[in-house]
Amino acid sequence: MTANADDIARLRVWADDEGWNPGRSDIHAFFATDPHGFLVGRLNGEAVASVSAVRYGGDFGFIGFYIARPAVRGQGYGIQLWRAGMARLAGRTVGLDGVTGQQENYRRSGFRRAWNNIRYEGVPSGADPSAASDGIALIDARTVPFAQLAAYDRRFFPARRDSFLATWIGLPDRTGFAAVRDGELRGFAAIRPCAGAARIGPLYASSPGVAEALVGRLASAVPGQPVAIDIPDSNEPSVALAERLGLTPSFEAARMYTGPVPEMDLPGLYGITSLELG
Repeated sequence: MTANADDIARLRVWADDEGWNPGRSDIHAFFATDPHGFLVGRLNGEAVASVSAVRYGGDFGFIGFYIARPAVRGQGYGIQLWRAGMARLAGRTVGLDGVTGQQENYRRSGFRRAWNNIRYEGVPSGADPSAASDGIALIDARTVPFAQLAAYDRRFFPARRDSFLATWIGLPDRTGFAAVRDGELRGFAAIRPCAGAARIGPLYASSPGVAEALVGRLASAVPGQPVAIDIPDSNEPSVALAERLGLTPSFEAARMYTGPVPEMDLPGLYGITSLELG
């Protein structure tokens, strides 16, 4: 059945229990994107399993929060929700970030790996907020006209997601910066608090220097604290930057799609937004 408000809050706790380290307020942006896209399974009135099947536009969807609580695993409750979620996204290209233990199951459901998202984590060492240079300024992302920011975001995601993005950058616990030169966006990134390392996502940049400047500025919002970035392993400059800043791998999931990999600016995708909604 469709999740209620209590269920939505519970999903963040479940995701934390799985070691996924979701943002403390992520669920507000998730719910605003597609309020009917979160499903829970109940046993004797108690929620025991979940999946999100969020619709973007008319032809894309994303699966997340696929969780069966430990006490009921292997009893078929999770797969029932999986089928309900996939039915909700029938006829669309569907994406997900699959943990290692589930990837073979996803392949059997028609998903194919596009790349691996590797979470690099730690206290950045030497990230230079001035690394962008070349006349690029870092400004508060909330001061950028929203239509411009949404159009830029669309370069790195398979569908428009205005409702999601507006909430994502507007939540009071967020800090976001845009890299701008001559009125043109050259990068965008945001950071959010989590139970563990603060998460940076998205991280879009026109060059490694812009990415480094954004990471440096965001890290200064949480001085001395660890940060985490989910980096596509296909973006070798982003991996090299993370390693140079002293971040180390702590988690991995495969970005998988049904059908062809959607067209996106993959060289500019230095860090994905979230594992749950893409």
